[in-house]
Amino acid sequence: MSAASHLGTYAEGWTKGDADTILSAASKGFTFDDPNAGKIPASGFAEYLAGMKEEVKGMRGGSLPEPFMELSEVVTSEADGVLTAWCWWSVAGTGIQGSGLIKVSSDGVRSEVITYYAKPAG
Repeated sequence: MSAASHLGTYAEGWTKGDADTILSAASKGFTFDDPNAGKIPASGFAEYLAGMKEEVKGMRGGSLPEPFMELSEVVTSEADGVLTAWCWWSVAGTGIQGSGLIKVSSDGVRSEVITYYAKPAG
């Protein structure tokens, strides 16, 4: 499967909030780096996403948005067999939003590092 196909499946998983779909696009050594949760290996990702969904439910009065996550401003660049993607993401009905940096190769999504958008304290 091509890196672009893996990236498409990965994005679909996030819009649905489906860990199985996300992980089906992941490479063997996949890591997800969230500044609030640390670096999460594939083996701990489903638990991470379940926790995130519980937080979202709490913020939304017990419901999850449809779609779960909206992705926009996607920019990609390919070099030396690695597809790098940047995107803006948000969870509807919450203040949760930020940016992601994703690395993908023909064996799947290798990693994602996310940041959160927040107003400076002041």
